[in-house]
Amino acid sequence: MILRVNIEPTDTLSPTRSALREVPFMGVIWVVAEAMKLGFRNGDPDWCNLGQGQPEVGELEGAPPRLTTIELEPQDHAYGPVGGSEELCSVVAAHQNRLFREGASSLYTAANVSVASGGRLALSRLFAALGSTRLGYQVPDYTAYEDMIAAQRHRIEPIAFVTDEEHGFALDPDAFERAVCDEKLGAFVLSNPCNPTGHTIRGDELAAWVRIARERDCLLILDEFYSHFQYDGDAPAAGPVSGASHVVDVERDPIVLVDGLTKSFRYPGWRVGWVMGPSELVDTLGRAASAIDGGPSMPVQRAAMQILEPARADQETDALRRAFSKKRNLLVERLSALGIRIAPDPTGTFYAFGNIEALPAPLNDVEVFFRRALERKVLTVPGRFFDVNPGKERGGPSPLANWVRFSFGPPMDNLRLGLDRLEELVEDARG
Repeated sequence: MILRVNIEPTDTLSPTRSALREVPFMGVIWVVAEAMKLGFRNGDPDWCNLGQGQPEVGELEGAPPRLTTIELEPQDHAYGPVGGSEELCSVVAAHQNRLFREGASSLYTAANVSVASGGRLALSRLFAALGSTRLGYQVPDYTAYEDMIAAQRHRIEPIAFVTDEEHGFALDPDAFERAVCDEKLGAFVLSNPCNPTGHTIRGDELAAWVRIARERDCLLILDEFYSHFQYDGDAPAAGPVSGASHVVDVERDPIVLVDGLTKSFRYPGWRVGWVMGPSELVDTLGRAASAIDGGPSMPVQRAAMQILEPARADQETDALRRAFSKKRNLLVERLSALGIRIAPDPTGTFYAFGNIEALPAPLNDVEVFFRRALERKVLTVPGRFFDVNPGKERGGPSPLANWVRFSFGPPMDNLRLGLDRLEELVEDARG
């Protein structure tokens, strides 16, 4: 006899939902989702997205014209190499050598490059390729690291190093070396320039990080997506920053560089990113990628080669630094005048990290500030999202509870409008 039991569905947990894990929102995605409840749509000029993680993508003074067409060839309809075409990998290697390795005896080749459909996929491949190791990272840092690391917790043991305002929300080389030795780290990941603070490790300090990684045999993963957004005080810097400048041997140094067209060339929708490092690592990435994704788009890769043509690339990034330096200065000046403490002084990215605790109540509460700004059609990102905490194992209040990330990614007129609205918000609170 077969006993049949009828189970009535409940409203509390659907069959589909019960099969899924709890996936946290990335900071910007959550912000946009909340804004959409109030009518926000990308591209709406009446909204000011000071939370956005992409640079303005239209025409820019002094930059080459935006590419508007992509030609297809018959072979584009077939699968391409999972790690990118030989042609684009060669162009990326030449691009890095030209900018950062002039006169070096050891140069990057196509074998040192792996292309992926965007930076997050490139990073996901990297974390999937790591073996059983202790992985260090700093707080605050890029929000997406949290779930990428958490997904590999069966192999990776994450070790957080929580930084503070007094030290510019950054580790110095001595602290990095102590971390590697004391915690027996096999790898360390950080964004440089840092998202969300805009701090850049460069010059002798960056050289020391690379040297320590080499001497201590620690795989140093440098997420360099904002490498060309560089400022010297209130002026644009002369050029980009990369750990590639300090690598001695591209095949032996345990240095991995992650970059792409998304930020510095203002083509985020193309989803073109790359990883550079020893060819053995790149080969491993290809094998990991074959189980994760099918490789990047062939026609978009061909177009990417046009963007990296030396004269065009330099024209674009020079114009970018000039334009974004002006926006940086405006944002820092206006926020500081409102009583928002910016720390550290941003030397890279298109972000400023601000402490709002001195604002009049109730705006000195980040959640209230976020909601009130949204009501005025201004998006920002609460700092707690940059408290990278895989598996949420680190308890207690977030050390970033009073902080907000502000973006100067939007065009200048829209940025000014957003800052005007924040000024009105604060003035109204002051009565």
